[in-house]
Amino acid sequence: EQANGSVMLKCEDTVVLATVVMGKDTKNNPGFFNLTVEYMERFYAAGMILGGQYNKREGRPSDKAILASRVIDRTIRPLFSHHIKNAVQVIVTVISVGKMDPTILAVNAVSLALAVSPIPWAGPVGAAQASIAKGESEVKINNYIPYTGEPQYDLDLLVCAKDGNVVMIEASATQVSEPTLTSAVTHVLGSISQIEAWQKEIVSKEGKDKLDIPKPDEDQAMIVLFKKEVEADIEANLFGENSKARIATIEEKWATELETLYGKEVENRAELIMRGKDYVDIVINEIVHKAAIIEDKRVDLRKMDEVRALYAKAGGVSSVLHGTGIFYRGQTHVLSVVSLGGPDTLLEIEGMEVRGKKRFMHHYNFPPYSVGETGRLGGINRREMGHGFLAEKALAGVIPEKENFPYTIRVVSESTSSNGSTSQGSICGATIALMDAGVPILAPVAGIAMGAMINEKDPTKYKILTDIQGPEDHHGDMDFKIAGTRNGVTALQLDIKVGGIPPKVLFDALEGAKTARLQILDVMEKEIAKPRADISPNAPKILVIKINPSQIGLVIGGGGKTVNMIRDKTGAEINIEDDGTVFVTGKNGAAEAAKKIIEAMTHDWKVGDVTEGLVMKILEVGAIVALSEYADGMVHISELAPFRVQKVTDVLKEGVRVPVKVVAIDKERGRVSLSIKEANKDFFKNPYPPVAPKPSTPAA
Repeated sequence: EQANGSVMLKCEDTVVLATVVMGKDTKNNPGFFNLTVEYMERFYAAGMILGGQYNKREGRPSDKAILASRVIDRTIRPLFSHHIKNAVQVIVTVISVGKMDPTILAVNAVSLALAVSPIPWAGPVGAAQASIAKGESEVKINNYIPYTGEPQYDLDLLVCAKDGNVVMIEASATQVSEPTLTSAVTHVLGSISQIEAWQKEIVSKEGKDKLDIPKPDEDQAMIVLFKKEVEADIEANLFGENSKARIATIEEKWATELETLYGKEVENRAELIMRGKDYVDIVINEIVHKAAIIEDKRVDLRKMDEVRALYAKAGGVSSVLHGTGIFYRGQTHVLSVVSLGGPDTLLEIEGMEVRGKKRFMHHYNFPPYSVGETGRLGGINRREMGHGFLAEKALAGVIPEKENFPYTIRVVSESTSSNGSTSQGSICGATIALMDAGVPILAPVAGIAMGAMINEKDPTKYKILTDIQGPEDHHGDMDFKIAGTRNGVTALQLDIKVGGIPPKVLFDALEGAKTARLQILDVMEKEIAKPRADISPNAPKILVIKINPSQIGLVIGGGGKTVNMIRDKTGAEINIEDDGTVFVTGKNGAAEAAKKIIEAMTHDWKVGDVTEGLVMKILEVGAIVALSEYADGMVHISELAPFRVQKVTDVLKEGVRVPVKVVAIDKERGRVSLSIKEANKDFFKNPYPPVAPKPSTPAA
């Protein structure tokens, strides 16, 4: 009731509550548009009680919640006037999870809450998903498939749009062609138009009058000073190599001029100085737009479709590491490192919406030194998580299936120098590292960031920029990240700074990105053309055994006694799945030793099998022969030799190794009948073969 705007939105039993509040004043303003978005998961939304034994409250936001917050933020932020200095806070609470994706519902709910509120905002916007489920071909709208550990879609495309123009895109795909993507975007825009029209109908009935927060009047004294002291320097130094450093020097000079202009006696001195600094951005924005659109001129004087200098290096960092990749694109440098582990290192996810196990992870770090600054270290921020997950989505579609490569795979990308799209550099570095580690990826993946300069008054006049960096990223209208292989796209992410991007701009950017992607892949594949044949000797070896599900209890033993014995004896890690698949992980022969024990323990003896056994016990009617430490059988006296044997002890003693053949199996009683004479009819020419030493662990 006391929020500026609130909406409870329901679809397919998914329910979200969106609230929006704007601060009553501009106190404690950080100097920029202060928007915060929080996406709150509640376990009750899925009818579950999660958490540890001693704490049942929700803890820190999950990865899913943080990524959903970013999607909402990136959608609504461009539609605010950034001269507003009042804080704006958006909170989404997921009340119930049904058959509709709560993230998509949340975007529409936030749009409606803002649109009916008095907060100045240029919405509404609509959000919808276009997808192709794994193994299918039909594009469906809002087909929600909860994540359970493996990719569920061949195409998962989330689009947010306003009046036919695209505001935000987030997508993952399995090498989908550009025509398929453009068709899917066009298809989903029709559904979004219906959602927008529905919202506008509600706003016409329920909407409140918007607050009037006018832009501050221009300070003429400041403008005169700027034109006199700074403007000519900016125009002279903005273009060419190392312009970023030159402009930074000019901005420092301008900051000093502002300190002098607004003396200490001025009441709103801090605000005026901040407005003066913002004015530099406005001027540079106009200059770079005019140069690109009218003169085909970029800040660093590259051609519009030119990619910066490229460098790729596979391995060579340290033999301890399982796989490394180094990738440079201009001043953007990334080091990626792969670690391989067994199934016991899977990441278990137990959340409100997302449940399952992950076997492939990509994490991204952006330390302050990468941009020549000092700053706080520790923890992870939303930007790092978002960039890491974007690269993970780009690579997930080429990761081999568990049956072909049962390893848990973690890639960490370190941004060591940043000047434009380290997330796409991470995709390239991670691909190189994966191939260096011997991971049999389906195809190499490369990423590139595409930009656009659009005429504000006539959006049909625009220029597409390949491989944006520096001022093009900061002052451009679009940051469109596109990753893929030679065969198609694997991930998309669109962020904008204007009210919307015409679809044609995006489609042109897709084609430009394909050309750049192939150029980058040429450089990467020249360094390493395909995954190495063998994994690093420092990585654990994983051996796979298939046993009868009925034997799972035999391998585990009562209370895990048997499987723990195998672990202690060999040092290997053992994971058993419900279908009887056993993964044995270890180094330095541990996996091989454990596999040998399990195979002996679960060997399915069949009639006709021939092997060698150890005589464990002499009976009046025959002998018990150990086939292994875990199985034995009986040789009846009539099956000892091709001649009549009066007494078993006439030909056998305990501790003798003898050839045997399986002649019958009684599965109900678990008995195996053996024959020595059928295995080797001439074995008893010498009635007493050499006695072998007794085993240290006799068979039961």
